[in-house]
Amino acid sequence: MPTGLTRDAGWQIGVSRTLPLPVGTVWDFLAGERGAALWLGTADPLPTERGAPYRTADGIAGEVRGYRVGDRIRVTHGDTTIQVALAPAGADRTAVTFHEERLPDAAARERRRAHWQRVMDEVAAELLPG
Repeated sequence: MPTGLTRDAGWQIGVSRTLPLPVGTVWDFLAGERGAALWLGTADPLPTERGAPYRTADGIAGEVRGYRVGDRIRVTHGDTTIQVALAPAGADRTAVTFHEERLPDAAARERRRAHWQRVMDEVAAELLPG
């Protein structure tokens, strides 16, 4: 089976980075209105209730599938599923992972890899100015 293709979730991609900030700081940004707009494209605050619908500024509809404060957010996003997860990575360091599954093919996987790498760069720039 090619890299990135799974039996259950189709094509998928994950991008991770460790930031020199505590989990709470990173969570507050990513779960907040400005952070969610950056990684998900929402125009309004992301709902926190499982099953709640949302819509991006570009009109993509989705639903909150999971929301565990300080840990992870999982949402459908059109035909795909996106998850952002945080984990402590030592004293005042946080591992951030963006994962997207149910992508249609290898080309979409590569496009989304580039997308998530840009998003990660933008998150780091917002949280670590200078």
